[in-house]
Formats: sequence, structure tokens, C-alpha cells
Amino acid sequence: MVAILRGKNKPVYAPHWDLGDSVIIVNAGKVRLTGRKPAQKMYYRHSGYPGGFRAEPFEKLIARRPTAPVEHAIRGMLPQGPLGRRMFQRLKVYPARQPPHAAQQPIKIELS
Repeated sequence: MVAILRGKNKPVYAPHWDLGDSVIIVNAGKVRLTGRKPAQKMYYRHSGYPGGFRAEPFEKLIARRPTAPVEHAIRGMLPQGPLGRRMFQRLKVYPARQPPHAAQQPIKIELS
């Protein structure tokens, strides 16, 4: 899915061009981790203010925002900077099965 966002599936791919397509991910709320990882895996953020550092375990984050772990993982795979931010805008992640994109007639792509 990151390759599609970046446009690597097209013959005219170049790393500095934004040639990718939009990607819709459904059922992101059903992501599960094995073992003790749900309690041990931490997600960090900082508000920018002194003392604004926050850490949150996976199990609390997925209960609060079911799409956040998938978005975080994909954002880390994209280029850092304006190009990656523009690519990330074309990513739509939904926790449920039916996204509101029926009018656009999305094509299902099976990843192996």
C-alpha cells in the first residue's frame, strides 16, 4: 500500500515526483498484536510545551482512536517532508467495514 501511495507501481516512477494513487484501508480497528505487546508497545507525542511529553500504550490508543496505529506505521514509511505529507493526505483509514467512497468506485487490491 505504501508503494501505491508513492507511485512505485507505475513505470514513470521517480522518488521526487508525486505520482501515487489514493489508498483506502478498511477494518483498521481489528488490528491485533500478539503476546504482551499491547501493554508494552508505546506511542509517544509532544505538545511542544515544556512538560508536554505524553506516552500511551497500544491498547489505550486503539480504544481511543482505532485508526491511529495503522496511520502511524504508514506515515513512518513515507518520505519525511512536504512530499510525504502530500502523499499521506491521499491515505484514508477507516475502523469499520464500509467506507463512504462508493461513488468513487474503488478497486480492491489484494496484498500478499
